[in-house]
Amino acid sequence: MSTTVAQPTAPPKTAPAARSVWPRYPSLYEINTWVWLSDLSAKYGKPIDLASVPSAEWDTIAAYGFDAVWLMGVWERSPAGIAIANKNPGLLADFRRALPDFRTEDNVGSAYAIRRYVVDEHLGGPKALATARAELSKRGMNLLLDFVPNHVAPDNPWVNEHLDYFIGVSPDDARDDPDCFITLNGVSCACGRDPYFPPWPDVLQLNAFNPHLRQAVIETLSSIADQCDGVRCDMAMLVLNSIFERTWGSRVGPPPATEYWTDVITATRNHHAGFLFIAEAYWDLEWQLQQLGFDFCYDKKLYDRLEHGPAESVRLHLCADMAYQNKLLRFIENHDEPRAAATFSPAKERAVAVTTFMLPGARLYYEGQLEGRKVRPPVFLGRRPQEPVDHSLHDFYMKLLATANKPLFHDGQWNLCERSGWPDNASFQNLVAWSWQKNDDRCLIAVNLSDSPLHALVRIPWACGRIWDLTDVLSKVTYRRDGNEMASRGFYVELAPWAFNLLRCVRADN
Repeated sequence: MSTTVAQPTAPPKTAPAARSVWPRYPSLYEINTWVWLSDLSAKYGKPIDLASVPSAEWDTIAAYGFDAVWLMGVWERSPAGIAIANKNPGLLADFRRALPDFRTEDNVGSAYAIRRYVVDEHLGGPKALATARAELSKRGMNLLLDFVPNHVAPDNPWVNEHLDYFIGVSPDDARDDPDCFITLNGVSCACGRDPYFPPWPDVLQLNAFNPHLRQAVIETLSSIADQCDGVRCDMAMLVLNSIFERTWGSRVGPPPATEYWTDVITATRNHHAGFLFIAEAYWDLEWQLQQLGFDFCYDKKLYDRLEHGPAESVRLHLCADMAYQNKLLRFIENHDEPRAAATFSPAKERAVAVTTFMLPGARLYYEGQLEGRKVRPPVFLGRRPQEPVDHSLHDFYMKLLATANKPLFHDGQWNLCERSGWPDNASFQNLVAWSWQKNDDRCLIAVNLSDSPLHALVRIPWACGRIWDLTDVLSKVTYRRDGNEMASRGFYVELAPWAFNLLRCVRADN
């Protein structure tokens, strides 16, 4: 692939030789870039792009203590994709559900139907992104961007110059199943797809087995890596050799000797040390993707268990090996999931947030989550409805972030705690408890993941031989307890439905 195809406008490079530095368990803040800038433009009464975001807005984000910002959807949107979406009744209905006063011009194209990996001019173009990255860097934050391995928009330049990168089909196939294919330049190509769902009509499927495509992807990612510190890779498991072969069969030929991600990640890091790779991953393939070089993989299983399962299912999930857990990315909402404030009751959201964001691994927050937004705009829309701020929820998140950002929860040792109850009271099974320790800094967290009160005993092995003061970080209530009893019989916990203890543990016998 020629450089002009991958990146027709050479982006300004911001210290490309520098190594990207990440903490062990980074906290990340996802921003729907187009929508966010639309809100800022309305707020300030003038057009705002990535180059002209007021310093106060970057300061506000930095004050939360995030390690990185993921600017979702900065790449050039597709006019062809917009036209396809505007003819789709299901999508139009979804747009109107999220935005009752939807207008056709509000559909700016899917953030994941990428025409070119060039920052969209509406957002200010490549120079504006470089400015935004510099503003984040001044405040100690890294920058994450998107990469979509599985598909591109039908007006991507590769369609005209490298049709072999796509999956062609016979005229009979195209005629028999027209919703699965797009005909371009007289050639029918498969639409991008997840094997468990209908094809996406606004994108073309790339052939992950084509060695020339893999080289083109490596060049594209090198250009992306000049502009940021890491990428979130959309539906990363779709291009695994086994999944891709099962999805496309004989149309793509035999699988290569190496995995797509081994080739791509290795080549990228050869020139961009410390560059972070995050996988959107499902189907129990997280461990495999971690072994191929991903730093973090989505922990959708934890989210599902917190939403629908009993506390015991969450506890069992947390029994997994630490080598696996350390590379999971925890969240309770993102641009694909419903808003947490619309999914959980206020009490449950707080319990679920404490559970999610006080565990090892990366932690992902979505812009609007801290303020209690309930409407999730589809990734096609360029604006969203106004919503009131939930000040109580915002205050809760400010306190939670102030705690979660302490070094103990980024560099400390995490341990799941044993809990027990009494023969006539099994409510302890609704409790999940764990501890963090780093030198003399200790913390115990106990969460009631149910709508019933509980009574339980939590064993704390490291407490033995000391007297401890346990102070709840949020309520400021202090309990003085004998460490030998906490290590043997256990620390007594009594919690109302969805309540929790977030206890800083300090030796009282110093």
